Formats: sequence, structure tokens, C-alpha cells
Amino acid sequence: MRGLLHALSMELYGLPLTLPEFPRMKSLRGLGMSDSIQYADLLSARFDYRNTFYDREPRFDIAHADEREFGRHDFVLASEVLEHVAPPVERAISNAAALLKDSGVLLLTVPYSLEATTAEHFPELNEYGVARLGGRLVLVNRTAAGEIQTFDDLVFHVSFGDPALEVREFSERDLVCALRAAGLTGVHIYAEDYPPYGILHAEACSFPIAVRKAPIALSRDAVRDLAEQWRDVRQTHDRQMRRLTESFWFRIGRKLGLY
Repeated sequence: MRGLLHALSMELYGLPLTLPEFPRMKSLRGLGMSDSIQYADLLSARFDYRNTFYDREPRFDIAHADEREFGRHDFVLASEVLEHVAPPVERAISNAAALLKDSGVLLLTVPYSLEATTAEHFPELNEYGVARLGGRLVLVNRTAAGEIQTFDDLVFHVSFGDPALEVREFSERDLVCALRAAGLTGVHIYAEDYPPYGILHAEACSFPIAVRKAPIALSRDAVRDLAEQWRDVRQTHDRQMRRLTESFWFRIGRKLGLY
């Protein structure tokens, strides 16, 4: 989570900021997919940001995205999402790219390996359901050709909501290739540690990834947001200094060189 938000800070501002330090820029539109409330509420306060969910309102299915959302977002967050999407995952990645403005950024985290290829657990997933049989969970699938398949070695991820079925484990190479094939050529893997924010990677893979269509370009509205905040901060600073200069002890301290 820290790594994801560190990547967002670097992609939007070019410097490391904690989330409470993010400037308020309501002209920037963001979309989250099942983001944790731990950071979703703060993002809502800073940006024109909307969090969505696959299984409850407000609903959003990245595999079947509403085309009215395309080209509207400055950033999209997909943290621990793409490993759960039914195949073909390329459709979801293509939709994520389509959501972005020309200078928008997609930030994602997924479990991935350094193997040669992605492990697609259910490549012919079509009509399926999960049932309990003999004390174990079993996935039953009817392929497009009508063949019945069963799988009993299921992996579920448990995070902020209900358990989610792992559909694949990406390889880094295949994931990067799929992102580039969707037109997201500016791939940055945030593999570096950043100890000031407690970002210390224990593994050599599964790092946060940022991808773009084109370099960031702040809109006039975004520049105005920053200018207004700078003006407000400067005005607050000036008011505080005026109050201090009226203080007898502050004037004495300045004479003595203490301030």
C-alpha cells in the first residue's frame, strides 16, 4: 500500500509525499478499483476521485468497462485486481488503458513471478461456479466447447473484503508485454526501497508498476489548483508573521538573534 501511494506521488508530483501532504487538486480525476478505505477517503478529499467495486455499489467491472468512462481519468488504481479477472486478461488491461486521458497514468500491483511465462490457472474459464465438496472448495467450469472441467487446487487471496479466487500468477515479462501491447509504453517498475516511508521490499518481484500513454502534462485547471494552494499557504504564513511581530517577546527574541 505504501509502495503504491509512493508511486502515485512520484508520478503526479515528481517527489515523494505522504498522502496527507498531497495538494488538493480537484481538477485531477481518478478511479479506484476496490481501494482500501485507509487511503480511498483521503484520495477523495484531494482529487475528483471515485472508488468502485466489482461485487457491490458503486460497481465497476474492468473486463466490461462502460465506454462512457474512456479517456476521462488522470489516474487509475488497480491494486491486487488483475490476478482475479477472468481470461482473457488482455481485455481488462486494454480497458484500463482506455480509461486514461492521453497523459494519464495507470498504477497497479499484482503478485507476479520471474518465471518465463504467466501461470494461467483456468485458461478456458467460461461458465463456472465454486462449490464445497468433501470439505474442499471445487471450481466447476463448462468451456465454450461444452466440456466440463473441475479444479480442486484453488488459491484465494484475503485482503480487505471477501476471499477472491486467484485466476493467474503473472510473470513480470508477460505482464510488461501485455501493458505495452495495450499502448502503455512508459513502464516504470518501482523496485527501489524508500526507508523514510517504510518501503523495504523483501522479494525481487511483485513491485508497484506505473504505466503511461504519454508523459504527464498538467492541465490549466491543475496548475490553477496548485497556484491557489500556494497563495493560501502564503497568506496564512503572512498572517501568522504579522501576529508574531506584534508580540513583545518575539521582538525581543529577534533583537537577541534568537529568531
